[in-house]
Amino acid sequence: MKVRFREVDPFNCWLWLRFGDVPTEGERNYIDGIFDSWYVIGRLGGFNSENLQAHQEPNDLSHVNYDVDLAKSVMPALMHNLGELEYQREWARCWVDLGTSDSISLDILINSLYQVDSDLVQLEEFIVGGVNDDWDIDSHPDAIFNS
Repeated sequence: MKVRFREVDPFNCWLWLRFGDVPTEGERNYIDGIFDSWYVIGRLGGFNSENLQAHQEPNDLSHVNYDVDLAKSVMPALMHNLGELEYQREWARCWVDLGTSDSISLDILINSLYQVDSDLVQLEEFIVGGVNDDWDIDSHPDAIFNS
């Protein structure tokens, strides 16, 4: 799976996914579930790179001294909104307002899609931002700031 970034407006961003073939209903349901799960974690503030205490431990996680005060003191990083996935032939697209969530959210989604491509569904390309010439977009009704 190839990954490309185009013009990215975090508050009004389209995510594009190109399959190897027209996805089946089962494949669509699986991809929908990934995006829904990703959004729930983002909506709850899970993509906050200011608080990666376990990740920043060198090797051994045994007996980590997790600093709850530090976790409470960081600025919230909340994803604001996610539209429904739309499908057209071998393409899928989804609108997202990343809000104040950190870009680690995109890395986590990309990691998940790489694994899905490896195990279940052939994905040719994932594109963050921009528009596709053959699939017009209107302003998303949930967009707070329209580009």
